[in-house]
Amino acid sequence: MNDAEHLRRFEDHSLPREQWTHRAHLKVAYLYLNQFSLAETLERLRAGIQAYNAAQGIQDTPTGGYHETMTQVWLQLVYTTLRQCGPAESADAFFDAQTQLQSKRTPLLFYSRDRIMSPEAKRSFVPPDLAPLPLPLDKPGDG
Repeated sequence: MNDAEHLRRFEDHSLPREQWTHRAHLKVAYLYLNQFSLAETLERLRAGIQAYNAAQGIQDTPTGGYHETMTQVWLQLVYTTLRQCGPAESADAFFDAQTQLQSKRTPLLFYSRDRIMSPEAKRSFVPPDLAPLPLPLDKPGDG
């Protein structure tokens, strides 16, 4: 599925639930970041994931459903990588090249398991307790 189709199917909630994977989440973040500011991407991503989950019957439970801190952490990681490495010809090409984004365990470099899996972290953003999240470096030629 190409990028436009992936984004359309996420937004209209027709992406099959079994295809709503870690990579699918990150592809949406990447595609939005190529169109919108970081702040607008966060708002679109937050609203979009919650709407998609509701449409697919994904329950918001203490251990499942939308997770605010995870959303913000992964968005920051995709944003930083995009700023440092630049876009690719497609979202899949970007993620194939950026293997550090493929492991769902990456947030544990910054957070203890107890902190990131806490009810507070699920509900609202909590800062990391092990190491700061990376800040994007300016790309060559950026001022």
